Amino acid sequence: MSEEPRPAATVVVVRDAAGGLEVLLLERARRAGRHEPAAWVFPGGRIEAEDRAGRGASVEEHARRAAVREAREEAGLELHAPSLLPISRWITPEIAERRFDTWFFLQAVASEAEVRVDGVEIAAHRWLAPGSALEAHRRGEIRLAPPTFVTVCWLEEHPAAGAALDALGRAETLVFRPRICPQEGGACILYPGDAGYESGDPARPGDRHRLWALRDGYRYERSRRV
Repeated sequence: MSEEPRPAATVVVVRDAAGGLEVLLLERARRAGRHEPAAWVFPGGRIEAEDRAGRGASVEEHARRAAVREAREEAGLELHAPSLLPISRWITPEIAERRFDTWFFLQAVASEAEVRVDGVEIAAHRWLAPGSALEAHRRGEIRLAPPTFVTVCWLEEHPAAGAALDALGRAETLVFRPRICPQEGGACILYPGDAGYESGDPARPGDRHRLWALRDGYRYERSRRV
């Protein structure tokens, strides 16, 4: 039986640079005995007991506190919980051994904000334009998990941090419960709103909201705002 997803939070930190919007990505430290490239992620982690302090707070408030704490611990950034903008929730599929229910928040910081990685969980950091991050992933220079890849695709649509905050703040906060459909060479990951989501049939005609995760790369499809 699959375990219940653990509550977690992550924060997508963006800034304005000379060339436009940039997003902060952190390189997870490689684990001993593993040979695959380390993942590049947003600051984040599980909601801990200290994030639940106080009575009457909602799960979203717990997630905000966790996002602020993780940004401080992993990247040395001081964020303000009330200003975090919720943009999505990602719930790990039941087939996974470890499951999380992760709140994704968006926050802009000043262009001169200094990032200091902890050197333990996080090995390095990079500020990248969304298009550059996606291209680095395609080349195999960095490795992005599907939720990270999809979020960076969203950011690619916006020229500046303010535009991203405005557009994503007005959009529905989507809840992602990925449905994985094996395909030759990989998988088609269906998201709520895709015409094939309920039936598990990627070929079903209609709206598209999915990620093709194939050996030759990822491709995100979203035919309309869902």
